[in-house]
Amino acid sequence: MADTRTKNASRNFAFGLALKAYQIVVPFLIRTAIMYYMGMNYLGLNSFFTSVLLALNLAELGVGSAMVYSMYLPIVENDTKMICALLNLYRKYYFAIGAFIGAVGMALSPVIPHLAKKDVPEDVNILVVYWLNLLATVLSYWMFAYKNSLLVAHQRNDISSKVMLVTNTLMYVIQFYVVMGLKSYYVYLIVQICTQVATNVLTAVIASKKYPDYKPVGKLSKEQMSAINGKIRDLFTMKIGMIIVTSADSLVISAYLGLTVLAVYQNYFMILTAVMEAIKVLYNSVLSGIGNSIITETPEKNYKDLKKLSFIAFWMVGFCAAEFLALFQGFMLLWTKSADNLLGFGMVVAFVVYFFVDQANQILITFKDAAGIWHEDRFRPVITAGANLILNVIMVQFMGLYGIILSTVVSVVFVGMPWLIHNLFTLLFKRDAREYVWKLFFYAIVITGVCAVNYAIVRFIPDSGWLWLVARGAATAVISNILLAGALYVLEEFAQVKDIARRVIKRKV
Repeated sequence: MADTRTKNASRNFAFGLALKAYQIVVPFLIRTAIMYYMGMNYLGLNSFFTSVLLALNLAELGVGSAMVYSMYLPIVENDTKMICALLNLYRKYYFAIGAFIGAVGMALSPVIPHLAKKDVPEDVNILVVYWLNLLATVLSYWMFAYKNSLLVAHQRNDISSKVMLVTNTLMYVIQFYVVMGLKSYYVYLIVQICTQVATNVLTAVIASKKYPDYKPVGKLSKEQMSAINGKIRDLFTMKIGMIIVTSADSLVISAYLGLTVLAVYQNYFMILTAVMEAIKVLYNSVLSGIGNSIITETPEKNYKDLKKLSFIAFWMVGFCAAEFLALFQGFMLLWTKSADNLLGFGMVVAFVVYFFVDQANQILITFKDAAGIWHEDRFRPVITAGANLILNVIMVQFMGLYGIILSTVVSVVFVGMPWLIHNLFTLLFKRDAREYVWKLFFYAIVITGVCAVNYAIVRFIPDSGWLWLVARGAATAVISNILLAGALYVLEEFAQVKDIARRVIKRKV
């Protein structure tokens, strides 16, 4: 069973990482084309609507997570009837959610123009753009989205990755033509809508062929319905918290500082988010395996898995943080071709701190979601997000963009993470959390030291041209990994992870 989980996780990670790399590079090129051919305010507009529509997705209420979690045990027990009934419920919920989002979204239409008052492109009707984005969101729920839960619950995320590689390729080709040729933001969005529909339909067809016995039929008992609805209610606050933290920054920047400042901020944040999403592929790849392990293994075994996942993740975080500090400013100047589009180096340091805190939090959230610890955790996300939002609005007026980053770091470190650690170690691992907390401090000290030493060395390499920037990045890759290996070799997880890597490589060979 453990070998099967490792095999599924490594396969999902490989395909997911390939897709994520593709989704980082090509959208970056499209963003570059928009910046050069259409202007910075279009980039700000795109970021603004991403945040607005994410807020509307609050209606999802965590239904997807609850339904996938509910499938873990029936899959282990090969309970086809139960899985079919879950699919049927999932389909009904998603149709209702799509309708609710559409209705609420239309009702909010008069408010939208007041949230983006500065730097709106003259040839864009902000309401038309909003309605197109709203349509894309509604269709994403109505077009067989429930079918993807089968692939996720069976640890076959790689299939979804392959589908998205095909459909996104077609979308990007057309969008390049639209941006550089037609220069129409409306057509750009319509292409995105069509791609979302095609992706959902194709994924549903493949899932139906791979799992033909699972059809959306049947009903759950009142007790089963009550248990699932309880999980959804508990996930509601988590969803609120996630959306506030993710969306508040962009909306506050747009309201107080304007779309152009938001575009500059998002240029940095896009790179940061791309790396965070790439690492998140690791968490998504092991999520179902962790859920299976929690059901079948002991708390001690699951705690060891947490330490191994933390080791892998923080090694990646340390390497990425060193690269951020070494390359961010030079890359931004070469990319945007103007010093006016740069933030101060202090903001780069702030982004790196934010990156570390976010990843430490994501490791814990992965285990929390895999274990289904939502009821006991229901108030933490919304209280953390509320603190973040209040600090956002206050600090942006005195500290500008620094206040945006600092408010998130403070709310997560001093409100969210201690609460989350307490829940996990009390309910899942059933042990004292101090050992793990000290490990977090250890990783923070190691990564800070690695970044400082690396930057002190590579800063003598110029970053004024692409070849020099590549040289600086290559030097950072070598130096940071040598330093990380030397510092982390003393941990027992070093040998354990090395053994896992050896087994995966041997299987592939």
